[in-house]
Amino acid sequence: MTEQTTERMTDSLDSGEVAADLKGKSQGALVRKRFFGHTGAIVSLVVLALVVILALTSVGIGGWHGWWKFRWTDTPPLQNGGRPTLSLFPFSLGEHPFGQDSVGRDYFAMTMRGTQISLLVTFVVGVIAAFVGVVFGALSGYFRGWVEAVLMRLTDMVIIIPVLLIGAVIGYNTKSGVVVLGLLLGLTYWTGMARLVRGDFLSLREREFVDAARLAGASDKRIIFKHILPNAVGVITVNTTLLMSSAILLETSLSYLNMGVKAPDTSLGLLISQNQAAFATRPWLFWWPGLFIVLICLCINFIGDGLRDAFDPRQRKISLRRMKETPREEIDNRLEGSLLAANVATLGGVRSGWEVDAPGGPLGETPGDEHR
Repeated sequence: MTEQTTERMTDSLDSGEVAADLKGKSQGALVRKRFFGHTGAIVSLVVLALVVILALTSVGIGGWHGWWKFRWTDTPPLQNGGRPTLSLFPFSLGEHPFGQDSVGRDYFAMTMRGTQISLLVTFVVGVIAAFVGVVFGALSGYFRGWVEAVLMRLTDMVIIIPVLLIGAVIGYNTKSGVVVLGLLLGLTYWTGMARLVRGDFLSLREREFVDAARLAGASDKRIIFKHILPNAVGVITVNTTLLMSSAILLETSLSYLNMGVKAPDTSLGLLISQNQAAFATRPWLFWWPGLFIVLICLCINFIGDGLRDAFDPRQRKISLRRMKETPREEIDNRLEGSLLAANVATLGGVRSGWEVDAPGGPLGETPGDEHR
């Protein structure tokens, strides 16, 4: 079986599956089915949920203490040189599973508190940047003209300044808390989202359903919110997850440079910065914050990959098992149908070429040569 034959057969099977999936299902149901069928995204979603639950319930939030016996500010006596007491075989947490820092603070409590702060900053940055980027991109892509010129020139002014430099200036001069830091970072991190949404709106505003809504008398507000924005939600959702993944790295970099979260509070980047001198003697002070940074970023990226596949029906995987389980007669019937369609399309192209070419046809034949 040739490669082209296999490709036609696979496309035919996929077309049949697509038709079966679309039958009697809404767009939301199809998106949910494709997302929950993405193994990596579901595993990442579960892992990220477990990390969030662990960080919130262990050391508590606000006035609630949590189930862990130490707070991130407690300084119990230093035990066993601050080494981790975590044991996998047999499993045991011990007194200080992640170890202790140089002054005796429990590193598990500090890592959980750092995870809370990093996730909070990431969430605030992602929400604010996505909102501002969608507003700028939607308005400039739909209205065009002077609105697009003003908004895009403002976007270009922010783009030319490095984000890390803007974040460093904001973080260095901000002492009002992590929420304010995330808000200010989000107000400078929206440019990529704005350009993507603008490009999507430029494409969607020329579609037939938008022309039909405009001819029916729909206002610009209704066209944007009821017709165009729902069709752009896939691009917005996927890029929001990617933006949040890069936002946690931005917060980590700023905290590492002592320009983000300030003591006595802590974050994952600040923990690495505070203990960089102990890398050779106590490496576990780097392991745990670094592990949670990598884990959170990977989970968010895999979730974004699953959302991309869910919102884009063209992102379909070829199932070899389905091909093997399909009866041979059905494969032959579908393959013959695809070949017949290809032949009809080819004959249609040749016939159109005969009609377009000069008198005498493509081979110099005159009408009536076929009767000679």
